[in-house]
Amino acid sequence: MASNCAKCGAAFTSNEPICKTCGAAAEGAVAAFVPPTAAPAKSGSSTLKIVLIVVAVIVGLGILCVGTLGYIGYRMAKNMHIGPGGQVTMSTPAGTITTTPVGNLSAADLGVEIYPGAQSTRGSVKMEMPNGTAVTGVYLTSDTPAQVQAFYQNKWGSGATVSSFLGTAMVRAKISPQEFIQVTIQKDTSPDHGGTKITIMHMTNNKPS
Repeated sequence: MASNCAKCGAAFTSNEPICKTCGAAAEGAVAAFVPPTAAPAKSGSSTLKIVLIVVAVIVGLGILCVGTLGYIGYRMAKNMHIGPGGQVTMSTPAGTITTTPVGNLSAADLGVEIYPGAQSTRGSVKMEMPNGTAVTGVYLTSDTPAQVQAFYQNKWGSGATVSSFLGTAMVRAKISPQEFIQVTIQKDTSPDHGGTKITIMHMTNNKPS
């Protein structure tokens, strides 16, 4: 703590017996309070630590996700068998799933009439599952999506449920508690075809309700 001489006001330290300026005794000095200086906050260091912790957590989660996806992919590949003609068989805890590419599907296979004049294209498959089947037929037509949508809406009338998202329309019909049909209608953007793409999915559940 610094002191000021009571006689001349000069500053001197508390361990000096007399003022070096005027020679007055230290007993007459008046102490001058000097407020303590606060230590600067280490905000930069704390912020850096927080950033490093956040980065470490993100990296750790990323490694965990990659490891999990890799393990899932490994298990799927291990339990999957590709047979002749592109048939794929996969074993799951619920049972065996078999997917078979198919050519000509009938209206009975799809549960609904195929759009008049539509041509079959790649992507039609039949899937056998432990609790049922799912048959998918893919077709192309030169008619507009609106025409195709109207056709299937008229087929099911009030039993049809229609939704649309980003240019894709879906017409659904629940035939029974164990039978369901969905027709997906979208503009075909492939340079080779154009027109409208129709995907009909017919699902049946063999499990008792």
